[in-house]
Amino acid sequence: MNAATSSGLNRTVLLAVDDSENSRRAVDYAGAMLGGREGFQVTLLHVISEPEEDYFPKLEEKRQWLEQYRRRIAAALEGFRRSLVGAGVPEDGIRTHTPLRFCPSIAECILSELETSGYGTIVVGRQGLSRKEEFLFGSVSSKIVSHARNCTVWVVA
Repeated sequence: MNAATSSGLNRTVLLAVDDSENSRRAVDYAGAMLGGREGFQVTLLHVISEPEEDYFPKLEEKRQWLEQYRRRIAAALEGFRRSLVGAGVPEDGIRTHTPLRFCPSIAECILSELETSGYGTIVVGRQGLSRKEEFLFGSVSSKIVSHARNCTVWVVA
């Protein structure tokens, strides 16, 4: 049996992160909840949101930006992975995934990943927007809570 069907419980966790302190808290919380428990598979997901096409005057500048961004995110994900391992999540139970944004919003990309791969739990950090900012701009965590189906959602503040 795999992690998704062990004991009839879906033990796959999608941990959606960026390089913020709120993501750090979400990773620490997930590590505390999952550390030492058998059979969980955790995916650290970071959706890369490229600037608009006309943001860079030259294609080479865009390529350099993307390369630097990928290195920075890879370092952040490695730090998150080490935190999970330190909390007792087995190394072989952690993977990273960093797709380029293919949806109108980050929240929609996360929800698409959730639906496509059938995760049992999704974990996100709360962005820390005021109620007014959240009303005007929306919130990734609010959209996930509103639209996620057939899974557990942990929003870590």
